[in-house]
Amino acid sequence: MAHISDERIPNNVELEKDRRLRRALEKWQPQFLDWWQDMGPEGFQGEDIYLRTATSVEPGGWAHFDYVRMPEYRWGIFLEPKEEGRTHHFGDMVGQPVWDEVPGEFRGMLRRLIVTQGDTEPASVEQQRQLGHTAPSLYDLRNLFQVNVEEGRHLWAMVYLLQTYFGRDGREEAEALLARRSGDEDRPRILGAFNEPTDHWLSFYMFTMFTDRDGKYQLAALAESGFDPLARTCRFMLTEEAHHMFVGETGVQRIVDRTCELMKRDPNEDARAQGGIDLDTIQKYINLWYSLSIDLFGGEISSNAADAFAAGIKGRYKESKRFEDHVCKDATYQLEVLEDGRVVEKEVPLRAAMNEVLRNDFVEDCQRGVTRWNKVIEKHGLDYRLKLPSRRFNRHIGAFGPAHTDPDGNLISAEEWARRRDEWLPNDADEGYIRSLMQPVYSPGQIAPWIAPPRRGINGKPFEFEYVRWKS
Repeated sequence: MAHISDERIPNNVELEKDRRLRRALEKWQPQFLDWWQDMGPEGFQGEDIYLRTATSVEPGGWAHFDYVRMPEYRWGIFLEPKEEGRTHHFGDMVGQPVWDEVPGEFRGMLRRLIVTQGDTEPASVEQQRQLGHTAPSLYDLRNLFQVNVEEGRHLWAMVYLLQTYFGRDGREEAEALLARRSGDEDRPRILGAFNEPTDHWLSFYMFTMFTDRDGKYQLAALAESGFDPLARTCRFMLTEEAHHMFVGETGVQRIVDRTCELMKRDPNEDARAQGGIDLDTIQKYINLWYSLSIDLFGGEISSNAADAFAAGIKGRYKESKRFEDHVCKDATYQLEVLEDGRVVEKEVPLRAAMNEVLRNDFVEDCQRGVTRWNKVIEKHGLDYRLKLPSRRFNRHIGAFGPAHTDPDGNLISAEEWARRRDEWLPNDADEGYIRSLMQPVYSPGQIAPWIAPPRRGINGKPFEFEYVRWKS
């Protein structure tokens, strides 16, 4: 068997010196490549794609652009450089040296967090595997594949941690990450949003806008970790996650821009009559993917979140820079819960509310994106405004999981929810209409009529650049 090398798998963890880890990865790598062929982008494995590959963590090394076939992509393992003398900066062990190995008492907690994060990476690739067949342009097709290969690299990052620090359990978990399947009834992915179908480009942009933004905040919280290899791994992953959110936010913005153009052409401001996606339907997909992503943070009151903070394993967003109290032993937090069919405010220990604290930052970040979309609508002189629904809306877990609310967060009956659901969330007719628009455009410089072209291309290249070169 050929040995893994820096040439095949760029890394800064000295793989060539760790025989045990090298053997484990040599066993896992063919399974990963089989999974990629079976569940990665369907029908495009032989094409040359203009992709960015990370070759080091230095500023000049993390973004090397060239044509590459996806199965030959050099999935690397990178950790940010070790900060000598780093100490725990939150939780019960503030001031103590961070861990370079897994403490026995926190082994289960760390493994669960790493596996859950790792499971999201192949799941999103599986959700998006058919999208290449309906790409609105070569620019968008290339961006889809860039997201896909980087999700694959993030899977490698989590598998590296499992294989290196968790022994046989870690090896078994690494194999299980390739065995589950998005949406499979018998072997579903761990988190609900990663079992939802993403079978057209409006959902893809919403996924990368909202669900990948959840990933940003989860990774940022883990980047504060006192388990130093996890922190260093997540800090580098955040560099790539930023591109995924860019794809989502600008993708929706380009749809909104085109929709407004089509509305102004029509005597009734009917974008659908002009072959576009109307703003009401865009709002429905915001409602869907935002609420699915809100659930990913977990329950408002969580003993697991409290334990992870106390252990110094998972902090708040930018914990070291934004907060003065890093222990939060006696601090409390006011949050909304549902009691006896009414919304009430409840004071809970701050540590138990860490999911909600992280969710607050996510909500503010999402709002900034929606505000930018609304500026596009305003520029076109139209009165319509998109908005985020209440965080109570369409919840499946947490305090409002058992409740029904309208998008403004008002409690309603199950009967009213059933009657009005199609006003607020995509229905079969919406899905059918969106899919009817999804016709591929593969000519350089051309684009589907329901979306505007980007303002600029990739890596200084124009939109007209040949981002995908066909083998025939």
